[in-house]
Order: sequence, then structure tokens, then C-alpha cells
Amino acid sequence: MNDYSELQSIHFFVAIAEAGSFSAAAKLLDFSTAALSQRLKQLESRLGVRLLDRDARGIKLTEEGEQLLVRGQALLREFDSMMEETRGSSGRIAGSLRIHGPLGFGRSYLAKMVADFHALHPALDISLTLSDRFSANRGERVDIVVHIGELPDSDWVAYPIAPNRRFLCAAPQFLASQPPFEHPDQLRTAPCLVLKENDEDAGLWSFERAGENVSVRVSQAMSVNDGDVIKQWALAGKGIILRSEWDVADDLRAGRLLRLMPGWEARDADVVALVPHRTGMPLRQRSFLTFMQERFRPIPPWRAAADVDPDQGDLAAVLV
Repeated sequence: MNDYSELQSIHFFVAIAEAGSFSAAAKLLDFSTAALSQRLKQLESRLGVRLLDRDARGIKLTEEGEQLLVRGQALLREFDSMMEETRGSSGRIAGSLRIHGPLGFGRSYLAKMVADFHALHPALDISLTLSDRFSANRGERVDIVVHIGELPDSDWVAYPIAPNRRFLCAAPQFLASQPPFEHPDQLRTAPCLVLKENDEDAGLWSFERAGENVSVRVSQAMSVNDGDVIKQWALAGKGIILRSEWDVADDLRAGRLLRLMPGWEARDADVVALVPHRTGMPLRQRSFLTFMQERFRPIPPWRAAADVDPDQGDLAAVLV
């Protein structure tokens, strides 16, 4: 059996291990389950070891299988990178690129960005998945994850994309019925609207001012797992939200929302791109990372029209 066939067998094995089942891998590879099973048996026979066990719950890698998975993934990345570099020398980027991003940010920014990148590289097959729930530790087959906020605890490598602050804000009609807000402790009893996402402790809000740190368990008047809904409630005067500036910048500029306690800074929620590995990154992956970074420089679009420093004004001061 030649070297290419061996590489293909390793590719099949890695696909099975990453997909978690023969049927899922067969669908991904456009290959029959029976043929995939046969190729695995042949690989195990040549190696003289068993690579995985199957039961009703799925597959489980043996110790030898775990070792081959790590080495095989590295080998395939290097091979893929070599092919991309060679292809890229002619100005052509091809292959597949799997991108995951959050719903709201994905609709507002990623969707157009992906379309524009594909227009530059039409031979590229791009898959964009938008969801507010993603775990880098669940083995999902993704090349780039666009993430906003606190970094997850994982081995993935983070690349900065754009700065993004978080603002405490509410509608003018709501604030007209409330006493002045001067300290985060007031949020313990004030009507707050809580966005539940990314398995975070959504009801615990943290702020800082001149070295003083305050964490508050806010009163949850209403909660939801959708960013569009939480902003609709705020615009309707239902309560206070803590939201990314990319989402509320236009509403703050137009006066539909006003900032509360601008002297108290919430933790930033910068936009980053997560990739599984730092080395062996294919050209298409590196090119899209660079493309994203350039789109948000020198300042991101949510700050492009900024002409007011929020820390120097009253509730109507909206952007940095």
C-alpha cells in the first residue's frame, strides 16, 4: 500500500474519532459506513493494534488510538498546510473552512464578512454556524470560533479581533421613573434584564472604578437567552441591561438608550478568534483571521462615528 493510501486511512480514522461515530464520519466524508469500517480494520491490521472499541453508546479510543489521533491530526494539519501554501502561491485559496460565531454578532458582522471573503476566494467552501452555545472541548469540527467575552477554559489559541466594552444602560422612559443610579449596589433591587448565554453566571455583574471592584447579584426582573430580545425589552422600558457596545452603540447615539453610572466600568468583552492549534494552520484559516482583523481596524465599526467620551458626560454620553 502506498504512502498516499496510508495518509488517507489516517484521515478516515481521525474523521471517525473527531465525529464520534462511524455514521457521522461517513456522512461528513460522503463515504459508506461499511467501507469506512473496512478501511479502519485494514489500518488496524497493518498496525497490529486495536484503535477503538464500539458499543451502543458510540466509540471509545484505545490508548493506541488516542496516540494515533494526536499524531494523525498533526500530520494532516501539516499536509493540509503544505497543499494550501503550494496552491496559495498561485493566488488560489481552496478547501473547506468551518466558522462558528454568536447569533447576534454573526448576523450583524460575520455574515457579510464571510460573503465578502468568499467573493475573493470562490474556490473555498465556507460553512458558517451561528449559535450562542459552543464548547471548545466538545470535539465539534470547527476551524475558527468567533468568541465575545471571557475566554473559555480550553486548549484553543486566541487571536484578538476587536475591542468591545460593555455598557450598563436603559431606556429614557424607564430612568424617568427611577431614582438616580450612583452605585452598583442599587442593582440588587432595581429591575434588571439578564441575558443567559455561554453557561456564565449571568446574574452576577462586576464593575470597577478607581481601583474599587464591586460584584453585584442583580435583581432579575426578566431573563432570556437571546440578545435581540433582551435589547427589545430594554428599549420598551422594562429594565436595565448590561450589553456589548457593538450591540447598543447605535441606540445610545440615537438616545433610545442611555448609559448608567459611566464612571463604573464593566469588564470588557473583546472579540477574539479561537483556533484549535497555533502550528500547522492552513492558509485559508490564516487568511480569514487576517481578513477579520483588518475589517475591525484601526477602530471597529461600532466606534466609527464616536464623537463623545462617555466618561466625560452625563447619561446621554454614549461611546468611547
